[in-house]
Amino acid sequence: MKSNQMNQKVLHLLFILMTCASLVPLLLVFSASFTDEKSLVTNGYTFWPSEWSLGAYRYLFHSSTSILHSYSISLFVTIVGTAVGVLISSMLAYPLSRKDMPLRNLFSFLVFFTMLFNGGLVTTYLVYTNLLEIKNTIWALMIPGLLTNGFFILIFRTFFTMGIPKEVVESAYMDGASEVKIFFRIVLPLSLPVIATIGLMQSINYWNDWFNGLIYVTKPNLFTLQNLLNRMMSDIQFLQTTNLGTSSALSGIQFPTGTLRMAMAVVGLLPIMLAYPFFQRYLVKGLTLGAVKG
Repeated sequence: MKSNQMNQKVLHLLFILMTCASLVPLLLVFSASFTDEKSLVTNGYTFWPSEWSLGAYRYLFHSSTSILHSYSISLFVTIVGTAVGVLISSMLAYPLSRKDMPLRNLFSFLVFFTMLFNGGLVTTYLVYTNLLEIKNTIWALMIPGLLTNGFFILIFRTFFTMGIPKEVVESAYMDGASEVKIFFRIVLPLSLPVIATIGLMQSINYWNDWFNGLIYVTKPNLFTLQNLLNRMMSDIQFLQTTNLGTSSALSGIQFPTGTLRMAMAVVGLLPIMLAYPFFQRYLVKGLTLGAVKG
């Protein structure tokens, strides 16, 4: 008994140390974002800035009046894309988890095949721009993430196979429930843990995505937060590497670089950090326990 308590204390201490170690980079990033640029270059990264400054955040929000609009675009794409993406993945995975589905192995192989090979950037671009005609639309930020992630489908299929009791589905059949009603009334409510897990990963993918906006979007009113921050950083680097001797208006300006990168990281990371606690309770709890009466 005492040995078990000692093992638990050791494990708790180990997890506390691991948690603290994972927080160290975040604290450095947060601290550096409030550090003066000259102080950061001179003294490097510290947990407590020697000279505080809001210059990076001031430049970030004042240099572009559309950052709040980009926030709204990112939130819309993330919320809607995650909800639709999880629904599509689960609806494809559920038939694959049923052993009585015709050609089940073939479709499972096709899903797995997409994890190994893809059509390439050129063909993908031609399909989305010429066939689907979604360039410079909100769908260009959403559809490429929907069609679809084979890894998420396989996770759903495994959970449906191992985590949904057959007796529950069979009893629903005996009560006259249709496949659609079984899926939406029984399977999905019992799958909240895996839905939360896939939803969290999907939302992180959408929130951090900048590539689709770079390829398919040129209108500033459709820039997501990541696209806007990426373009701002590119503009600053261009101005720093370009000879500004002929421009007296810009010759005396010092643009923040290191602190601006840290401020961008904080601005981009904050919504995910706020959303994670809402997913956590589903990640640690299996709702299928007790679904079948003993």
